[in-house]
Amino acid sequence: MRCRRLAQLSAALRPVAAATSSHSTSSPEPQVVTIPSAHGPPQKLTVLLPDDLAKDGDEGSARPLVVSLHTWGGDHTQKDTEDMDEHAQQLGWIYVFPDFQGPNKRPEACGSELVQQNILEAVVWAKATYPVDASRIYLTGASGGGHMTLLMAARYPEIWAAACAFVGISDLAAWHDRHADDQYGDDTRACTGGRPGQSEAIDEQFRARSPLTYLGNPKLAELDLPLDILAGIFDGHTGSVPIRHSIDAFNAVASSAGRPTVSEAEIQELTLGEGSGRLGHKQPSDCEVDLALGREIHLRRAAGRARLTIFEGGHEGIGTAAVDWLQRFAKA
Repeated sequence: MRCRRLAQLSAALRPVAAATSSHSTSSPEPQVVTIPSAHGPPQKLTVLLPDDLAKDGDEGSARPLVVSLHTWGGDHTQKDTEDMDEHAQQLGWIYVFPDFQGPNKRPEACGSELVQQNILEAVVWAKATYPVDASRIYLTGASGGGHMTLLMAARYPEIWAAACAFVGISDLAAWHDRHADDQYGDDTRACTGGRPGQSEAIDEQFRARSPLTYLGNPKLAELDLPLDILAGIFDGHTGSVPIRHSIDAFNAVASSAGRPTVSEAEIQELTLGEGSGRLGHKQPSDCEVDLALGREIHLRRAAGRARLTIFEGGHEGIGTAAVDWLQRFAKA
């Protein structure tokens, strides 16, 4: 049967508020903004303001902020894979698309401490520059952006009202091993310094840049961050990131919170063949209908306010589903 569904940080980054910007208050078109970094070269962001804020400069009402993250080989000029810029415009949200060291081809990129700092600086700058509703700061990304969404949600859960990660890489060593002989493998070695097992220092680089290292963060469980993790069942067959990355990410969150996890037997069922695997025994949640996602659901599980969905699809992000999830939540 197929079923369907930061006080300390702000003080440290205060110089960011003195950013130089090319944005104009007379136009809602995307603008490139350059902001300083406390620990590296200036960073570029693509920014899109709500129509009324861009045209009128109305500071009267605070707006949600969505930080959308580029893919593995992207930068701040990339077309948003979830069309989050368009969704933000329709919803009246402030949209920020940071560069965070661009493509993952060098040590400064790919989940480094500098990359994490860049994303945090983008948030601090936006809050200092626009009327941001601090209770509604959202994070999302797909593929390499899903990797960074998982990493930033795990390490800094207090920042976000909610996060949504599509087809994200959760274990960088496993990702490398799958792609050891292609460009992704070359890129990963360029970021970490070598192959897993080559040295303790290199292994530490893989560990430090992998969301799985931090998704058991007690603070994440304590805050019960609304974290939506999604993957298309064909990914890893027709796409580059096997669904196991998303399932393992969810299981780490669920386990740390003492909640049920997806079993190994279920994982094996779902990863059969060319993405043709289906669960033999479904839980009621696996049969949900999700109109915002618009795809058949093969598995859906929750652990507190974390949620995992394996859907009919491949290596992709679905902006309507991300928005539907994010806009449900605001911090108390």
